[in-house]
Amino acid sequence: MPSTARTWFQRLAPYRTSENGRAVLEIAITLLPFLAIWAGIWGLVQAGQYWGVLGFIPAGGLLVRLFIIQHDCGHQSMFSHRRVNDWVGRCISILTLTPYDHWKRGHALHHAASGNLDRRGVGDDIVTMTVEEYKAASKWARLKYRMYRHPVVMFGVGPAYVFFLHNRLPIGAMKNGVKPWASALLTNVGILALYGLMIWAVGWKVFVLIQIPTVLVAASIGVWMFYVQHQFDETHWSRMGDWDRESAALQGSSYYDLPKWLMWVTGNIGVHHVHHLSARIPFYQLPRILKAHPELKSVGRLTFLDSLKCVKLALWHEGEKRMVSFRAVKAAL
Repeated sequence: MPSTARTWFQRLAPYRTSENGRAVLEIAITLLPFLAIWAGIWGLVQAGQYWGVLGFIPAGGLLVRLFIIQHDCGHQSMFSHRRVNDWVGRCISILTLTPYDHWKRGHALHHAASGNLDRRGVGDDIVTMTVEEYKAASKWARLKYRMYRHPVVMFGVGPAYVFFLHNRLPIGAMKNGVKPWASALLTNVGILALYGLMIWAVGWKVFVLIQIPTVLVAASIGVWMFYVQHQFDETHWSRMGDWDRESAALQGSSYYDLPKWLMWVTGNIGVHHVHHLSARIPFYQLPRILKAHPELKSVGRLTFLDSLKCVKLALWHEGEKRMVSFRAVKAAL
């Protein structure tokens, strides 16, 4: 498999090209509808049509797409110039509540160690225990892990904590110097300025009614996407001696085969196996790759219904080389 994965990496080289005009267009067709929906919700609420707050659902979807644009800026793939990528990413980070420079470093670590059992927990990984580690853990450690893996925590409480609290103060990141704190605090200043202006314009009650649900929807969708892209049945994990970056990227990341409109909303991040294999490919190039190389559609493919089954998967079984559920491990004890 390593040679096949490396061959794919070479074959995809022509797609590692940023198109500045296309990048500007993608930002425009995402940011302008987001602002329009937000203003539309406000107008409806002002007119007493409180059902309009349901607009936070499409607004949250567009916020996810803005995050993907920020994500591509972090990979230096959105635009052809580093400074443009970084400053666009920093500006969008005020909307996504995600400090750009701090997140960029952590996400790069995730890409560098994805699928490596000996380097788990770096960057923005979802914590994953092996079956043997879980069996050997104390009752308290097992309980904490089960709570962490519970769907309510993983896709509800967890995303809210990460985006509203954890991203504001990167506790534990000081070992990496002052940059994580500088990134977080400068982003916080931008958020305070933007939110203060919005509260002044529409009032704090309307602001909370619209913005908080919008961010919560985006955060939950984002964590869900990240989860199913690595936590599926036959994902790829291996120890350092057997680990190969290209193989881990291609086999350890799913192809989340969603309807076209959902692919658009999520910035094609469902084509995650290709993204991990070559992160410098802009998200707007990914559909072209699948069209030119349809054989990639069969690698790690998950439909929406398939992805729902991934929720129960919580432990990596090294012997069987697949993810298993707590119930399966309990039944084997």
